[in-house]
Amino acid sequence: MRVPIRLGSAIAVAAAGLATAVALPFATPALASTAVPAFSSGGASHAVFAATDNTSGNQVVAYHRASDGTLSPAGTYATGGLGGVLAGSVVDHLASQGSLSYDPGHALLYAVNAGSDTVSVFAVNGDRLALRQVLSSGGSFPVSVAVHGDLVYVLNALAGGRLAGYRVLGGGLVPIPGSGRALGLNPSASPQFTNTPGQVAFTPDGSQLIVTTKANGNDIDVFGVRFGGQLSAAPVVNSEPGTVPFAISFDVYGHLLIAEAGTNALATFALAPSGTVSLVDAVGTGDSATCWVAPAGPFLFASSAGSAAESGYSSSFGGQLSLLGAATTDAGTVDAAAAAGGRFLYVQTGGSGIVDEFAVGAGASLTEIGAVTVPGAVGGEGIVAF
Repeated sequence: MRVPIRLGSAIAVAAAGLATAVALPFATPALASTAVPAFSSGGASHAVFAATDNTSGNQVVAYHRASDGTLSPAGTYATGGLGGVLAGSVVDHLASQGSLSYDPGHALLYAVNAGSDTVSVFAVNGDRLALRQVLSSGGSFPVSVAVHGDLVYVLNALAGGRLAGYRVLGGGLVPIPGSGRALGLNPSASPQFTNTPGQVAFTPDGSQLIVTTKANGNDIDVFGVRFGGQLSAAPVVNSEPGTVPFAISFDVYGHLLIAEAGTNALATFALAPSGTVSLVDAVGTGDSATCWVAPAGPFLFASSAGSAAESGYSSSFGGQLSLLGAATTDAGTVDAAAAAGGRFLYVQTGGSGIVDEFAVGAGASLTEIGAVTVPGAVGGEGIVAF
């Protein structure tokens, strides 16, 4: 049984061994008829990137975003690793948020390869990618990546859950000695897709690192980030019985946001420097399997896989939530990402591997403007947009 660790506890956790990095040559877009000039890492622009999580070979598929928000294919990039499937999953094989993460400070894109226990590092220029590195995730079945400044933490979902820390150096990642932290979850709990951790995320100021455990404890774990990038020896464990805390975000006022799959709700919390969280508000979507949350300008959007729906919210200065409405998506609504200051929202749907394109209007209204089918991406998760 997992024992909650409260503030002030001094329980040591063994550090993970160093990951081994493998440098790779640059990759070019899979557009045979297009000559690609020398690659320079200028950062993401007018682009949407979606991971396939394909078990035969993971890929990141790039799309160019037109000024009206519609998407057109811009290239396909092999990650050098394999996708993975958690037992019991149907439309969300990783059952996580943040499996594809962008690092704006270094113009790098990080993609997990759950089936090969690795992480891929891409340089980004506009809507093009170049594979820089593939390295060990520091654990088993990586599902989520968090970035703040020069620090990157990877969440591994199996074998009880494990975090591994890295520092950005020379266009790639270097493991931080002593950064590994075991989460101590029950590795035998089933089904896997609801009993593995959901996401790792930094607080906006980078002083804390948050992990959700979903049904394996119903906890929000908060680690302190120490000098040198290491974490506190153990997290403050905030128990939220029955809520199945899944995805993590923050509203424009700094409140912690959690998508709760157990209650099918979006919830706001006050997060203290001590690591404790206090519930401010929780408002249901009225849908089923509400697991993901994405900010889009002043609004927040929650994805419900069981209802093929995207629900829009607003959040007040005090953290009170208002449900503003919902839009229908293709089957298996999972991860989502906003672009152009929140004017457009792109929603991954795992039923057929489709990305639905929406324009965001007044009152969080969503108007569908198109859709693209991502090759080989049924059940895939991981999307970023610019």
